[in-house]
Amino acid sequence: MDRYDVLVAGAGPTGMVLALALAKQGIRVCIVDRAEEPGTTSRAMAVQARTLELYRPLGLAEEVAAAGRPNPCINLWVKGKRRARLSLRDAGSRLTPYPYVLIYPQDAHEQLLERHLEAAGVRIQRRTELADFEETADGVTARLIQAGGPDLEVGARYLAGCDGARSMVRHKLGTGFGGGTYDHIFYVADVQSRGRAANGEIHLSLETSDFVIFLGYDDAGRGRLVGTIRDERGDVDALTFNDVSHRAMAALGLEVEQVHWFSTYRVHHRVTDHYRQGRAFLLGDAAHVHSPAGGQGMNTGIGDAINLAWKLAAVVRGDARDSLLDTYEKERIAFARKLVDTTDRLFSFVTAESSVADFVRTRIAPTFASAAYGVKPVRESIFRILSQTTINYHDSPLSSGVAGRVHGGDRLPWVASGEDGQDNYAPPARIDWQVHVYGQAYPDLRAWCDRHGMILREFEWRQEHDEAGFARNAGYLLRPDGYVALCDPGASAQALEDYFCDLDYQRFRVCMPRPAVL
Repeated sequence: MDRYDVLVAGAGPTGMVLALALAKQGIRVCIVDRAEEPGTTSRAMAVQARTLELYRPLGLAEEVAAAGRPNPCINLWVKGKRRARLSLRDAGSRLTPYPYVLIYPQDAHEQLLERHLEAAGVRIQRRTELADFEETADGVTARLIQAGGPDLEVGARYLAGCDGARSMVRHKLGTGFGGGTYDHIFYVADVQSRGRAANGEIHLSLETSDFVIFLGYDDAGRGRLVGTIRDERGDVDALTFNDVSHRAMAALGLEVEQVHWFSTYRVHHRVTDHYRQGRAFLLGDAAHVHSPAGGQGMNTGIGDAINLAWKLAAVVRGDARDSLLDTYEKERIAFARKLVDTTDRLFSFVTAESSVADFVRTRIAPTFASAAYGVKPVRESIFRILSQTTINYHDSPLSSGVAGRVHGGDRLPWVASGEDGQDNYAPPARIDWQVHVYGQAYPDLRAWCDRHGMILREFEWRQEHDEAGFARNAGYLLRPDGYVALCDPGASAQALEDYFCDLDYQRFRVCMPRPAVL
């Protein structure tokens, strides 16, 4: 029986990112998928700024950004006229190296991820399905069904269910999947179009209750339409592009010249009760599903993968106790519940049917959006929510301290490179913990980092660091996923010692007897 550290069921973006992050940390991974090849069509198109930030340590960010189309604007349309233009670049230029929504079709995204997996020495076992698994004293034993081949039995220390909304892993665990199903049928179409909206940007129609958004990915009118169909027929697969509301498209000033492919699907809004049970974990659509409003789904699954990967790697290597893995659910489930609730309310608003809803949607919403977006703090807040850069882990047991305006659990504030060329988001040589000091590190901190092999980065103090919320000469301990674990105004070695001792993190745990208090 082949044995692995982690068995990943499902080779969508979530599963592949998890497998790649584990492989880059020296963890032996097996990833299986029942499909014969990566998808040739895709629903997910938007790659948010936070995903690109998380891709940096994996060596993916610049390649993905170059392959997709950075989209710096969202346009709101009513009656064939653009009523509001929201500039993401203006909103996010001080917050992230990626102040835009990247339009990058999921099928191309998956092909890129698979190439990087193979380069890391991991081959996806395709036409292979997880049929069953049992937890044992030291891991999981799984039965795999191969198309055209014998069943296989493999062992792994942990199992990651990245196997979609109909997850076999979730059903086996019995963790529940509370929520509901939208009455609307969603469609996605790859089209060639013409008109004012065929300019390679994002366009949303507010004229009718038929939700439709156009995501352009070139300057010549090629793009993706995502919308809803109001149809009572039971046979969803029988619907065609002719069943789509062309009035909604006309409201975008868009004329479709050719449909390259068209697909329909139903959407749920659900979150599982638990992300972990024993040695099995749920990620991505296996853990949470919601409407496509806001382009959050795939990005949330990738965030799950990055969060879990470093924790699994630490436990497998013996650096940390198994209890570290409990923080995965605590950190990710609260965001998923909030996301499902937010996207549900947003989708309900844009699809509501009444004269009042029409008035609010077509008259008030565009005017309010333009006015509010003109206020800098509001503009940045909207961008943070859309880009997922607002996600934090303040309530996590891994988060501690405050220094300046930065709290433990925050996403590390980004500061653009100055004349010295220092980029505080530059990926370290390895996926690992690191300490940042904006100013000058004290000798005892340098000595502690040298002794423990901790990455220490010192940045010459600049006004931009103060504006970003950092305290001069303070110490900021960063987790391997780039979130701030500990903020210490005094930047002392003892603070690091105490943090890892309290966490019972074996690799850095040297709990010296503390002097008695007299």
